[in-house]
Amino acid sequence: MRKLIFIILSVVLLVVSFFLAKYLIANKKKVKPSSEKIVNTAYTKTVLNSTIPIKISTTGNLVAKNKIDLYAEVQGVLEISKKDFKPGTHYLKGQTIIKINSNEFNANIKVQKSNLYNAIISIMPDIRLDYTEEYTKWQSYLQNFNINKEIQNLPKHNSEKEKFFISGRGITSAYYNVKNLEAKLNKYTLRAPFNGILTESLVTPGTLIRQGQKIGEFIDPSVYEVSVAVKSEYRDLLEIGKKVELYNLEKTKTWIGNVVRINGKVDASTQTINAFIQVQGKDLKDGQYLEVALHAKSENNAYEVKRKLLINNSKLFIVKDSKLSLTPILKVFENKNSVILKGLKDGTQLLSKPIPGAFEGMLVKVLNENKN
Repeated sequence: MRKLIFIILSVVLLVVSFFLAKYLIANKKKVKPSSEKIVNTAYTKTVLNSTIPIKISTTGNLVAKNKIDLYAEVQGVLEISKKDFKPGTHYLKGQTIIKINSNEFNANIKVQKSNLYNAIISIMPDIRLDYTEEYTKWQSYLQNFNINKEIQNLPKHNSEKEKFFISGRGITSAYYNVKNLEAKLNKYTLRAPFNGILTESLVTPGTLIRQGQKIGEFIDPSVYEVSVAVKSEYRDLLEIGKKVELYNLEKTKTWIGNVVRINGKVDASTQTINAFIQVQGKDLKDGQYLEVALHAKSENNAYEVKRKLLINNSKLFIVKDSKLSLTPILKVFENKNSVILKGLKDGTQLLSKPIPGAFEGMLVKVLNENKN
């Protein structure tokens, strides 16, 4: 009897559990997660059109206006001079930069002078007999002849007969041979053509220098030129004598230069024209890179924005009713980092910082930088 009661209770419990579970499932309420809308912050600026001066910015490197490469025209051993032949050494105009040993060559010149002297002596008896009036000037020439000094000019001929006689005896050719050697002797000493500084040294004292060998570089550090490439469409803005602003790359120093030359040829590959600007001032060095700002015309009713804000290089995002909207623009001029444009109305809320993944119609929270 007890076993029967236990079986009946178990069956009843299963039936009740089944219907209770079915009831709970039917009346279960699904809790839907609440989704929060993400609203991006849009930094904006209020457009206010104005007159904007257009500057053409470009870069170039400085080159000394007076700059020469030093080459040896003769051969010999470099001698020690008063000043070290090293980069950074300053020389005044006319000072000796280098001196090449010329003892052997100088001795050869003296031999040629001696031959000329002897040749003139050999014709003196003939001059005394046939050209009596000319004897005194030739005698005076011999008396003043100094083998250790630069040779003097031959006496002037007073007749064609005398001229032919002197030339026929080889006097004229011997004289010009000596003059040629003296001119070559001067090349053993290299003097500064202007006040300047040695920027490159390729030899040291005691070095055997060969003819045609480059030995250094010499510049005038007071005047420099910089060549800049300007788009051919702006060539009308370039004028010789026009003032130009130059900056170092860090924008910490400024110089004023002048346009001194403009190339008349357009580079076929880049469609640019080279303008040459002369500049003087402190802290300028040969080879230094500078940024050049050419002042062009001013554009009225225009606005300047950062280049990175452009969409497809022709549109900008503006904010209307807390939503992003694309508006077309008209570019007037492009700089390296900014664009001058027209087509924006005063009071327009222009996006001043890019929003990642921005699209037209995006809901945004406006934060106006002008008010801040």
